Amino acid sequence: MVEPPIFGFNQARQGIIEEVVLRSLEAAKDPRLMLSEAAFLEIRRQQSGGVDDVVPLGEWRVLARSLGRMTDDECAERLRDLSTRYAGDVAGHFNPRVYGFASKAVAPLIGMLMSPLQTVRHLTGAFDLRALDGRVVVQGPIGTIRALAEKGTLIFMPTHMSNLDSVVIGFALERAALPPATYGAGKNLFTNPFLSFFMHNLGAYRVDRRLRHGLYKDVLKAYSCIVLERGYHSLFFPGGTRSRSGGLERKLKLGLAGTGVEAMARTAARGQMRKVFFVPATINYLLTLEAETLIGDFLQEEGKHRYIIDDDESTRPGRIAVFMRKLLGLDAGCVVRFSQPVDCFGNHVDEEGLSYDARGHAVSPLSYLTDSEGRVGPDPARDVQYTRELADAVVAAYLRDTVVLATHLVAACAFERLQQGIGGDIFAMLRSHDDVLVSRAELAERVERLRDRVRELESRGRIVLGAHLVRATGREILDEALRAFSGYHTTPVLAPRGDELLLADTRLIFYYQNRLAAHGLGITLDPGSHAGSTGARSRTALAAATSV
Repeated sequence: MVEPPIFGFNQARQGIIEEVVLRSLEAAKDPRLMLSEAAFLEIRRQQSGGVDDVVPLGEWRVLARSLGRMTDDECAERLRDLSTRYAGDVAGHFNPRVYGFASKAVAPLIGMLMSPLQTVRHLTGAFDLRALDGRVVVQGPIGTIRALAEKGTLIFMPTHMSNLDSVVIGFALERAALPPATYGAGKNLFTNPFLSFFMHNLGAYRVDRRLRHGLYKDVLKAYSCIVLERGYHSLFFPGGTRSRSGGLERKLKLGLAGTGVEAMARTAARGQMRKVFFVPATINYLLTLEAETLIGDFLQEEGKHRYIIDDDESTRPGRIAVFMRKLLGLDAGCVVRFSQPVDCFGNHVDEEGLSYDARGHAVSPLSYLTDSEGRVGPDPARDVQYTRELADAVVAAYLRDTVVLATHLVAACAFERLQQGIGGDIFAMLRSHDDVLVSRAELAERVERLRDRVRELESRGRIVLGAHLVRATGREILDEALRAFSGYHTTPVLAPRGDELLLADTRLIFYYQNRLAAHGLGITLDPGSHAGSTGARSRTALAAATSV
């Protein structure tokens, strides 16, 4: 097996930084204006509490005062200095020995999170990745993706639900014998010394989402583009941040992923076109560690503006300890499903790396990169449109490859029952607690009906039903969800009351049912967000699927 390109990353790192700086300077049409913007935005941000900054507040203030007296050459040199510092801060590292260790350690780590009791009972085999096969399931056209890794550069684009996603997708790549990838990680995640050590040595590059000025964006874009040109496989979370609502991402942030088109255009312009292939993937959890914080943030006004949550369950050691104790005895699961690869323009790609349009006709990627005068190379305006078309293809893949699990089915039926019991505004429903009881038999019947509806959609290639749910009864699916809910969350989601269930935590019920909202199988909220919009169509679809 050919050694993945990233194994030689450290030797190439300094050259990459230097190339990033040169390309950033080429993009700067007016260095003085760019410095002025950066100084203004950084002074304002850091005065509001910025910490751990590559360029401190005092330095920005000095620059702002002296810009008017600086010559053009001095501005260009100052821009070079700042670009170099930012590029050095962004650039990652890769240590093959750390990778080898992490590949073995990831099994017991995920095992403890997904099924701690079983991991403890079988500790001697915990370091065998095969021990997780029944708990973290990896699906999709793995053979095709492996073949494409030898023919071009892969960009993996998973959905983003939890801070566990990086660990889980890393396991999935290892288990599927797919190459490791560079990936952008929020700089806030590097504050944890243990986590930082592994990310720092496994190809992660730091993305400081607090920085909004053009200089930093140019450095970040250049870095992403250059590593792709050099053949380093990459991973992006195109949702940007974790889904607050629990819903499927439908509006993607493809700024960095869009560098795939530019990278391919630049290599084509040099006469050595390196194809770039995108691999969408869905990460489907039976439960989400941070669900309580995420849905709370989503339902508050400030949740629309807060890009970085630094106080959720995954950042509190005490909370994690409580969480782990509650997990004992729980055998939950996760399904990582890779989609069919597409090219930079959203076309289907076969294992030979050939592209086919929606009608099945073979198309040449080079034709997309050639203008009317026969020139080959990047074109920002054109490439933005290609990226939009790519986004449509990725969202369609997410829809097709969403894997429905027991908690999603049960929550969707429970929330529809809550609506029937409370009625009125959706926020009135969410504010209600301990107001609605439903019999287990009724809820199980609703679940079975909804499962059959999902199975029908699966037959048309529109969604995927968890394999073990195909023949399960509604009661069995309900019991599986109840075991999961009671094992994970600090407050009951559905509280047993004899033969009935109390719809106790309406926000969490809403969170888990949102996974099906994009398919018309859940009640949704807020157009443009992860959760969609409240509408009669969704309610009618769910009512038809679950009516008793």
